[in-house]
Amino acid sequence: MVTTDAGQVERFRADLERFVPTPSDRIGLAVSGGPDSMAMLLLAARSCPGRVEAATVDHGLRAEAAAEAALVASTCARLNVPHATLAVAVAPGASIQAAAREARYAALADWASDRRLVAVATAHHADDQAETLLMRLDRGAGLSGLAAIRACRPMDGIRLIRPLLGWRREELTVIAAAVATVDDPSNHDPRYDRSRYRALLAESGRELDVQRLAASAAHLAEAEEALRWVTAEAMRSRVSHFPNGRTLADLEGLPREITRRILARLVGEADSHVDGPTLDTAMKRLEQGSTATVGRLKISPGRRILIERAPARR
Repeated sequence: MVTTDAGQVERFRADLERFVPTPSDRIGLAVSGGPDSMAMLLLAARSCPGRVEAATVDHGLRAEAAAEAALVASTCARLNVPHATLAVAVAPGASIQAAAREARYAALADWASDRRLVAVATAHHADDQAETLLMRLDRGAGLSGLAAIRACRPMDGIRLIRPLLGWRREELTVIAAAVATVDDPSNHDPRYDRSRYRALLAESGRELDVQRLAASAAHLAEAEEALRWVTAEAMRSRVSHFPNGRTLADLEGLPREITRRILARLVGEADSHVDGPTLDTAMKRLEQGSTATVGRLKISPGRRILIERAPARR
C-alpha cells in the first residue's frame, strides 16, 4: 500500500484548491514517470480521490517510452486512478524539445476535453522555475519571458496548472521513493540548456538560492499581469477600429513598454504574431518619423499611429 505524509497531502490539497476550488471538478495529471510527476500522482490520489485522472505522453522519440508509460499505468491502477497513454507525432525541426512540448500540450488538452476535466496539472516545481529564470535571463528575455513558468494559464479551453511551484525537487524525490520511477537521460544531457543550468544551480551552493530565484519569477509574473491590465485599459480608450480595416492608435505620452505591447496586440490581431526584434525595428522607425512594415501591415507614424494593409508588391 502506497502511503504519503498527512501534512504533505494537506499542503498539496491547499495548493491545488488555489486553482480548482470547486470540490466536484475533476483534474487531469500529466505524469511522465519521473520522480516529480510520480510524487504529484501520489499526493493527488490521496488528497482528492475519485477526482483525478492521469495521462502519459509517448512522443515516439525513445524506445523506452512505452515501458515507462506502462509503469505509470501500473502505479495508477494500484491507486485507482484512471490512466491513458497518449501517442503523439513530433514535427521535425531545429528544436526537438520545443516540438515535443507543443505536441505534448496539444495532446493533453484534447484528452482533458474528451474526459471533461477542468484542468491539467504538471509537476513543475521551484527548481524548474529557478532554472527557467536563469535561462531566460541569459537570453536577454523581457518581462514576459522572465515571468518564467506560469502557475496557471489557459490551454485550449481548459486550464494548465502548476500546483507544485512552491515545492523543492528534493521534497518530491523523497515522496516518489515509495514507488518505482523512471529517469529521462535528457535531464542530464549537457546538450540541452536546462541540463546545464540545473548543473549550475547544483554547483553554486548558496550563491544561487532556488527559493529566492523562484520568488523573483513569481514577482515578475505579477508585474507582467499588471502591465497586461494597463495595456488593455489603454487600448480601450486610445484605439479605434474602422470598417475599412484601418486602425488608429493614440500612443502619445504612453510609456514605451505600453506602446510596445499595444503595437504587438494590434499587429497580432490584424496579421500574425510578431517577434521581439521585428517589433523593436518597427518602433525605432516610427520614433524616427518613418513608416514601418510588419508582415502584411503598414504602420504610419504621427500623433495617432495608423495601421493598415500594406499595398501589394508589384
